[in-house]
Amino acid sequence: MTVEQNVLQQHSQKVSHGDLAEAVAFLTEKKAKVPQQDEATYYQTTQVGNDRYISVGSQADTSEYLPHPALPGAGPSQADTNVIDLTGDDKDDLQRAIALSLEESSRAFRETGITDEEQAISRVLEASIAENKASLKRTHTEVWSDSPNPHDRKRMENCPVGLKNVGNTCWFSAVIQSLFNLLEFQRLVLHYSPPARVQDLPRNQKEHRNLPFMQELRNLFSLMVGSKRKYVDPSCAVEILKDAFKSSESQQQDVSEFTHKLLDWLEDAFQMKAEEDREGEKPKNPMVELFYGRFLAVGVLEGKKFENTEMFGQYPLQVNGFKDLHECLEAAMIEGEIESLHSSAENSAKSGQEHWFTELPPVLTFELSRFEFNQALGRPEKIHSKLEFPSMLYMDRYMDRNREITRIKREEIRRLKEHLTLLQQRLERYLSYGSGPKRFPLADVLQYAMEFTSSKPVCTSPVGDIDTSAPPGGTAGQLLPVPSTAEQGPSSTPPEGLAPTPAPSTQQRVPIHKPFTQSRLPPDLPMHPAPRHITEEELRVLEACLHRWRSEVENDTRDLQGSISRIHRTIELMYSDKSMMQVPYRLHAVLVHEGQANAGHYWAYIYDPHQRCWMKYNDISVTKSSWEELVRDSFGGYRNASAYCLMYINDKKPFLIEEEFDKETGQMLSGLDKLPPDLKAYVKEDNSLFDKEMEVWNTLQARKAQQEKLALAVAAAATAAVAETATTTSPQPMSTEPSTPDNSAPQQDPEYMEQPSPTDYSKHLQEDTERAISKAAAEQQEERSPEGLLTAAIKVEYTRLLRFAQEDTAPGSDYRLQHVIVYFIQNQAPKKILERTLLMQFADRNLGFNERCKSIMKVARAKLDLIKPEEINMEEYEMWHQDYRNFRETTIFLMIGLELFQKKSFVEALMYLIYSYQYNRELLVKGLYRGHDDELIGLYRRECLLKLNENAAGMFESGEEPEVSNGLSIMNELVVPCIPLLLVHDIEKDLLSVEDMRNRWCSYLGQEMEPNLQEKLTDFLPKLLDCSTEIKSFHDPPKLPTYSTLELVERYGRVIASLSRVHADGR
Repeated sequence: MTVEQNVLQQHSQKVSHGDLAEAVAFLTEKKAKVPQQDEATYYQTTQVGNDRYISVGSQADTSEYLPHPALPGAGPSQADTNVIDLTGDDKDDLQRAIALSLEESSRAFRETGITDEEQAISRVLEASIAENKASLKRTHTEVWSDSPNPHDRKRMENCPVGLKNVGNTCWFSAVIQSLFNLLEFQRLVLHYSPPARVQDLPRNQKEHRNLPFMQELRNLFSLMVGSKRKYVDPSCAVEILKDAFKSSESQQQDVSEFTHKLLDWLEDAFQMKAEEDREGEKPKNPMVELFYGRFLAVGVLEGKKFENTEMFGQYPLQVNGFKDLHECLEAAMIEGEIESLHSSAENSAKSGQEHWFTELPPVLTFELSRFEFNQALGRPEKIHSKLEFPSMLYMDRYMDRNREITRIKREEIRRLKEHLTLLQQRLERYLSYGSGPKRFPLADVLQYAMEFTSSKPVCTSPVGDIDTSAPPGGTAGQLLPVPSTAEQGPSSTPPEGLAPTPAPSTQQRVPIHKPFTQSRLPPDLPMHPAPRHITEEELRVLEACLHRWRSEVENDTRDLQGSISRIHRTIELMYSDKSMMQVPYRLHAVLVHEGQANAGHYWAYIYDPHQRCWMKYNDISVTKSSWEELVRDSFGGYRNASAYCLMYINDKKPFLIEEEFDKETGQMLSGLDKLPPDLKAYVKEDNSLFDKEMEVWNTLQARKAQQEKLALAVAAAATAAVAETATTTSPQPMSTEPSTPDNSAPQQDPEYMEQPSPTDYSKHLQEDTERAISKAAAEQQEERSPEGLLTAAIKVEYTRLLRFAQEDTAPGSDYRLQHVIVYFIQNQAPKKILERTLLMQFADRNLGFNERCKSIMKVARAKLDLIKPEEINMEEYEMWHQDYRNFRETTIFLMIGLELFQKKSFVEALMYLIYSYQYNRELLVKGLYRGHDDELIGLYRRECLLKLNENAAGMFESGEEPEVSNGLSIMNELVVPCIPLLLVHDIEKDLLSVEDMRNRWCSYLGQEMEPNLQEKLTDFLPKLLDCSTEIKSFHDPPKLPTYSTLELVERYGRVIASLSRVHADGR
């Protein structure tokens, strides 16, 4: 059933006290209707499939809010006499419908042995498979795609294997990984063999269901043990689960119920095997031995005492109102009023019970119920309050054998807490003193009184020194006339009704205090209010009293705080003696849910005892984590993420997590050696397929590289042939024929070094070259040969560029954009690369028209021809120039993205900023100066996504259909595909931005909205909340325009300078 159905049903049962008629009546009342939901979907009940399971509070939905498709095959011709019309307001019709539903449910269970609960699980699994198949038809912006390069999907040595999310199955991954990492459970599954009597023909429905499932679970576990893949696909196991049940519609399902039923299926499968292996004896089921315990219920019912033993699997705990796990457990172990349990009065009317564990399972699982029903909204809500839990849990205080000592300690703790409450109330009177709405610490009040009494007395009125003649509005600060003695005669008096004419000769500025623009008070204004009438004797007595009272208050406060601390410490240490630390349970796994009651994502933290660290299992991603990260994500109260299931293991039973050893050699078994022969063959076959996939990929890549190399060789041969022809035609190397050099270049110039025409902006490079030649010629005392002049000019140019490379410049003045040599110098390129690049610069065919430049150009080209292949690695040369081309492209992406961002064109800016960040990170991997400041690009990438998220949320809030669709389209096509890019590197600011975006949309869950908006939100949220770092495919990079070097430098400098101004202004 759904979370909402579960909570509503439980509420109806509480109201009716178990009376079915009253429950039906409650459910048919109009006030029980839940908004924005088809009424009929709430009026369902389920059979309890196994009474050993304790009812547990609802968790979030495992199907992650898939839409509810209409039932197939429902047409007007398929009339049914049992159909009751519920479209009217007839309450009796609704009651008859519920009664009929209950009857149908009961009959189906008797006929098939399959409960409604199991059918509900079938429906969620079916929905997951359908979602997986439907995803193949989605647009490229929504599909989770495997990398085409199998090497990206190759498992690192000894790294755990992830599980692929095959359609809203993160809940499946979290549960399965937690169980798989229990090595004893892993061994039981891997070495399971079906009973011989049912291999040919299963006898009943359970065998039809369990045996195929067990085989697929074995296959899945074997791949998780020995696969060469980074992650494996669990579709077959999910498919088997789906096929095991009959269902006709999609249904949301509680993940806790799935875990219950999973263990139930495993128990049934092992029970069949146990019965066959131990004929005539009471069989032992390893699943029961591993996961189930017993407790003794001791209580009083209507004055009569009772005791009975019950079995439990996953133990439910309420979260709301408790601060830590022990408080939850204490509350769960005591129900009702239990004073009569400790008395001999048999006629007490009070009722209640205590639970005492008689036998704890090796694997102790707690379900944390973080959901409650909101009566006002008519829907469940998630409880985000903080709940702490320890990494080591001692269960002694809950054991039946410690019943008496625990009761004594509980009574002592109760007495201490009563005393603690009294002390805290007294302390509060000291810390919040006063009778009005505002309260202050009493010690501070006395301190303020002392400061008042010790202030300098002032005898004047507090308003007496203020000049009331000054005009209002602050105009007293204007220049006012100060008339001279001669001007004070009658002649100087202006006519009535006219303002006096100020004399320009003698003026002064009248000082006035401006509270909002002047930081210091005028010197004649006292700093504090002060007593005006007090004698020295009064002052002396009052100061002595205040000092004494303040000391007394401070001492009382310290005494109270010390007593409170000692009581807290006493309570904490109440169970710390060795006798109460004999049943240690270590935290093995924490299953986390992020989101709200009706949408979210699941992952797991699992402790690796061999590496002694926590691992985070998030679908295909398996990464090292820490206790600090686990606390942040699991305790709650910080984000929408919190633990919903805790798995502890008995620390005195190391076999649970111990590796298996070879009985003959004593060596630890690992990889394929852990598998039985049939599974070893299965994994080898899968690994062989993966090896073949990598071989095919390698062959294709080698062929592609060979083709590229062949194309380069053909081009080089053609160039050499042309050069040879030119040499034969013009044997003189210094020939001034203009046509020959143009076709004899040994290597095509990079585009940033080409000068197509003298009128192009990049003409500045030619001018720099000619300037270096002129400077070199001017520095020579005597006429030198063209070769000597070339050497001198190269030295001059290199010195200039070296100075640029060593200068500290503003962010907008990036000399790397002006010349490739600056980029090479800063990144420590090899000397040969620098020399050839400079020769290419001086060998430019558009260098100049005077004879000196032409001769140097020809010498440079001749030197390039003389360089032998073994003297310089051309692949390395091309690699360096390709890196520089990538640097320029990254700059253009960044420049255009920032320009569009400043114009508030966030949709257009996003792809430029995304690709500039990605390409820039690839450059920075090779060196610090290979790219730009990644923090700057990361900042604007984040800001752009936040702006888009804000705009899309605003469109959604409008409620108008075109706006809502546009907003969700922005999120689905732009924002959601980019979220994994922010998550993959674990940068704190990026993670917080993702959290802000998610919180904005999750905030709508508790609000009233139209049903169509609720449906769209329910469909969208799982995509937004998916925490997988697998990169989605999204838009291709935008096509970049061509810029000359000068234009690129100027535009980039302008946009960076404008950013600097914005930050300087504090905007």
